[in-house]
Amino acid sequence: MIQITLPDNSVREFAEPVTGLEIARSISNRLAKDVLSVSVDGEIWDLTRKIDHDAKIKLHTWDDREGKEAFWHSSAHLMAEAIEQLFPGTKFGIGPTVDAGFYYDISLPGEKQLAEKDLEKIEQKMIELARQKNDIVREEISKKEAMQLFNSKGDEFKQELISELEDGTITLYKHGTFTDLCRGPHIPNTGYIKAIKLTSIAGAYWRGDEKNPMLTRVYGITFPKQKMLTEYLEMLEEAKKRDHRKIGKEMELFAFSEAVGQGLPLWLPKGAQLRMLLEDFLKKVQKKYGYDQVITPHIGDVNLYKTSGHYDKYGKDSFQPITTPAEGEEYLLKPMNCPHHCEIYKVKPHSYKDLPVRMAEFGTVYRYEQSGELHGLTRVRGFTQDDAHIFCRPDQLKDEFKKVIDIIFIIFKALSFEDYTAQISLRDPKTPEKYIGNPENWDKAEQAIIEACEEKGLKTVTETGEAAFYGPKLDFMIKDALGRSWQLGTIQVDYNLPERFNLEYIGSDDNRHKPVMIHRAPFGSMERFVAVLIEHTAGKFPLWLAAEQAVVLPISEKYNDYAQKVSDFLNISDIRTVVDDRNEKIGRKIRDNELKRIPYLLIVGEKEAESETVSVRRQGEGDKGVMELSEFAELLTNEVRNQLSGLYN
Repeated sequence: MIQITLPDNSVREFAEPVTGLEIARSISNRLAKDVLSVSVDGEIWDLTRKIDHDAKIKLHTWDDREGKEAFWHSSAHLMAEAIEQLFPGTKFGIGPTVDAGFYYDISLPGEKQLAEKDLEKIEQKMIELARQKNDIVREEISKKEAMQLFNSKGDEFKQELISELEDGTITLYKHGTFTDLCRGPHIPNTGYIKAIKLTSIAGAYWRGDEKNPMLTRVYGITFPKQKMLTEYLEMLEEAKKRDHRKIGKEMELFAFSEAVGQGLPLWLPKGAQLRMLLEDFLKKVQKKYGYDQVITPHIGDVNLYKTSGHYDKYGKDSFQPITTPAEGEEYLLKPMNCPHHCEIYKVKPHSYKDLPVRMAEFGTVYRYEQSGELHGLTRVRGFTQDDAHIFCRPDQLKDEFKKVIDIIFIIFKALSFEDYTAQISLRDPKTPEKYIGNPENWDKAEQAIIEACEEKGLKTVTETGEAAFYGPKLDFMIKDALGRSWQLGTIQVDYNLPERFNLEYIGSDDNRHKPVMIHRAPFGSMERFVAVLIEHTAGKFPLWLAAEQAVVLPISEKYNDYAQKVSDFLNISDIRTVVDDRNEKIGRKIRDNELKRIPYLLIVGEKEAESETVSVRRQGEGDKGVMELSEFAELLTNEVRNQLSGLYN
């Protein structure tokens, strides 16, 4: 009998090899209709692949990332089949899944170029092929046979991929008229795919190398129900309205300049004010938790990053070394802050009584990203991390880790991020070459994270293979107002950098010991965090965070002096206020300032000037009546106090 253990530790027995689909059917017919892939002892398999040994399994539906990935991976193959039928002789690069959907890199025959107008034609062909409900069949062949197959098709891209594989069994997947080199997994047949939308095309160098041929990258997304696609397209329309690049321009928060360089944002006065408010907020929280602020340079000797391991891991993604002509020294633009903080720790000796040492820095770092990968503030070449590193004794590790979780929750509460998932990211034991340090320390670090999460009562998911190269981590994945997931907030446990930098403290036994290092960045990068915050709130920030909390709108130039008097009074009361004294009609001023998302609009005319009052409008709520200046100031002060109530205590 084959024993199959389910996630709830219940066991089902089968007399002969069994597929994931058959296991699902043995549980319920509904589950059999919904299931898309299966994990077998931690490895994702096709539902139709036979399990011939005792195994632990997990069935994945559309609600699981693994289910979506199998569905979208199969959809990429379906798209490739449609393109091959419409454009015979097309060569195919790679076709992976992305956060929402999939893409395939292709090269059309001859001088043909794919255009946006071709996407609808490809969609229709995909729908036609999906309705054939062709089985997606896994086949194992030798490396030599695979090379012969794609040589006969004249597809040098697949041949290059095959040449890099180890000798042995290679898997292909077939459906209808299409065959592809692939490790899988896939859904059982193309009929699962009910709704299709190809979203865009772009240029992409083969394997991301500018020296290689330029291919056409076709993006798409699919769903098991038409209703899901309709809702997704509606969400995209709303996302366009919330695009942080569009809103950032309207609110005059940031800009980019070709003269400065790609991926290097310029923070305008209002954007700088927003950033400083976020920084000041976190600094107050960090002060409560015992952090000291530090500042480190923007460059460092290349050997610093070789010691840390960052150069070996990320050297290709860093700007290349700066060499001093006279002395031949090599420096890098700083790719990470942690090596610098290790050196600060080493400035003086430490006793066990000194620990934990907590140092924080809003440190700017630099990574080279290809121009095609840059996107507003979410993907840039220079960004500032709200970085901090805690050096503690092993017996302090869990408590310090839990305190960082508390800080992240304070931020989420202050900014109304209520829907989140805590993800424990562990190393993949199948690829030990990806990580530095000894397995014993990794075991201790992973166990500390798991126990800390249990003691905090966190609901978590575990992702194997998502750890940083130097240690496991806890990532917080938040959902924004449109239901999109973003990774915000990360905490990492590191036994390895203290060893590589020879960090020490004198223990109570008078012997030398290595501290444990916690890396943490609740915001992540300030640039990306602001982008997410803009799109989550549509630019309507909580009052405490608004760069301009109120704007005074005189109905004519006669009342500009009174408007300025109102602004001066409110600014003295710590209410960030400006005056719109343009020679425009009041209706135009109201519309323009609502577009800037300023929370309060204060209209002043003859009556208000005589009575020293303001007529108040609240963004999104309309007229709030006439108030005395002190009354309005108290209203705003109380609103800010309520928003931040208890966060600093």
